[in-house]
Amino acid sequence: MHKNNSRLTLIAAALLCSSAALASTATPGQLKVGMEITYPPFESYDTDKNVVGSDPELSQALAKHLEAKAQFVDTKFPSLILGLNAGHYDAIISGMYITPERQTQAMTIPYAMTGAAILVPGTSTLKPGTPEDLCGLKVGLEQGTTWVAQLQKLSTDYCVPKGKGAITVNEYPSAPEVTQALLSNNVQAQVEIAGAAKLIAEKTKGRVVVSSEHLVYPQTLGIFVKKGNEALYQALLKAFEETKKSGEYAAILSKYSLEAAQ
Repeated sequence: MHKNNSRLTLIAAALLCSSAALASTATPGQLKVGMEITYPPFESYDTDKNVVGSDPELSQALAKHLEAKAQFVDTKFPSLILGLNAGHYDAIISGMYITPERQTQAMTIPYAMTGAAILVPGTSTLKPGTPEDLCGLKVGLEQGTTWVAQLQKLSTDYCVPKGKGAITVNEYPSAPEVTQALLSNNVQAQVEIAGAAKLIAEKTKGRVVVSSEHLVYPQTLGIFVKKGNEALYQALLKAFEETKKSGEYAAILSKYSLEAAQ
């Protein structure tokens, strides 16, 4: 009798945990993830219109451990946190850095380390390797990235006082539009996440090249959850740990040349 009671207790506990995970998302059985799906290798559409990349794969692994299915909501990068707080999706997983400002707007789970790279036209005589080498240049960036403020500060605090010329920062709605501006000579350099920069160089077949040898502004990528949604936050933390135990997390890091978050 005691054995039966113990078994029933375990079954009840398992069902409660499963119900908690399912109830933590806005729509039971679905994990809606906000991302800008124009950003390979993090997220993009393949030729069959499937969403592919490191972030979709992580989202699917997390959803599996939540006993849910991942659904992706394509959203412009600068609007991602607004959409999260408006309830358009459960979480953001979109190659987004964790910053103090963003941590005032959402709860975060660190999941990988990466950094930026500098891109220039293949025919350019300019080969900037560090942010300081961008002094006096027109630099293209995607709107909403952390590098906008960093380069503006560098320009004010270093470039101008040293007489090297200000950095002119031009912002564009998406990463492909920045690359197009680079190819059209509207900007002289592009700053992009290293993994994406490598793919841009490959896809343009040498028309755009990576000029920096080391990571620029290394930072931590995060999963973002609406403040106050403690149930989902805890469920995702648990699911993330499960992806580590299963080997799914390590496989994603290896496949996309990412480093584990500290």
